[in-house]
Amino acid sequence: MTKREEFERAAADHILIKDGPYGTEIQRAKLAPQDYAGDTGLAQDQKGNNDLVNLTQPQVIRAICYSYIAAGAHILATNTFNANRISQADYGAENLVREINVSAAQIIRAAVDEACASDGVARFVAGAVGPTNKTLSLSPDVEDPGYREVTFDEIVEVYREQCAALIEGGADFILVETVFDTLNCKAAIMAVKQLERELDRDIPLMISLTLTDLSGRNLSGHTVEAFWYTVQHAKPLSIGLNCSFGAEQLRPHVQLLSAIADTYLMAYPNAGLPNDLGEYDELPETTAALTRVWAENGRVNALGGCCGSTPDHIAAMARAVAGIAPRIVPQARRDMHLAGLEPFTIAA
Repeated sequence: MTKREEFERAAADHILIKDGPYGTEIQRAKLAPQDYAGDTGLAQDQKGNNDLVNLTQPQVIRAICYSYIAAGAHILATNTFNANRISQADYGAENLVREINVSAAQIIRAAVDEACASDGVARFVAGAVGPTNKTLSLSPDVEDPGYREVTFDEIVEVYREQCAALIEGGADFILVETVFDTLNCKAAIMAVKQLERELDRDIPLMISLTLTDLSGRNLSGHTVEAFWYTVQHAKPLSIGLNCSFGAEQLRPHVQLLSAIADTYLMAYPNAGLPNDLGEYDELPETTAALTRVWAENGRVNALGGCCGSTPDHIAAMARAVAGIAPRIVPQARRDMHLAGLEPFTIAA
């Protein structure tokens, strides 16, 4: 049985639980600047380079992964949100991209395999791919709307390098998350498809959109529905929403996407909205109660946490949705769906 088939069988049986973020948990480890850098010999200060910790302090990442497994997570993502050549260039660590991603995937793979061998519960490793800190849809120069810092082909190669290393390290899926620019996401899709041809194997793709305002658009202007029609051709294993807001604010957008997406839906909101200090105060029980409503209404196949979430939040969500039937994936409609920033449908 392939990993795609294993996922489909598990998702048909129960609501899957995704883990939470690594950044908050790494901060709790209170690493010193030299702990981040380790023996890499990098000249720049590496404090805050959470992705590098996969190489220099693997035991920290391993412990965080175990805490999410203990909380009930079935989908364990790699700590690689910024482990791409563009983002790592800020730390002068771009030449370590392959090593960071391979190590990250190996850590999670080993922890997941150990847990599965122990209790027989199906779990999966998602190779996490962030949006980079460049945008293809928008110009960073207000005086020159046509200017771009990078090209589409360059972004494709950046993603292909990262995804290849994640698969080499043992990732089951590629999770393109926190998509603020739809064109960046399309570059990531192309990179994965190129990699599939190179490796002659199926690489299941998970895609997760992030919204930048309550009207329900991402930074490049797409509505939730338009975004789905833009990436539907990639036939992702799952589509969903993450980050953006807390579960209360994300609810109508999850409801909309659930009704139209003919694939599994995974949502992992923030732990509420940040306070004046940028911290998250929402209690695990509150997040769990809000997301339980999604489950009771048949809106989700997988739930997890994003910014501000902790293993306690994940455990509370796992308890809250235990025994609730997962969302039934709707049949694909035969209408022609087109999308600019808004969706356009031509009835069959």
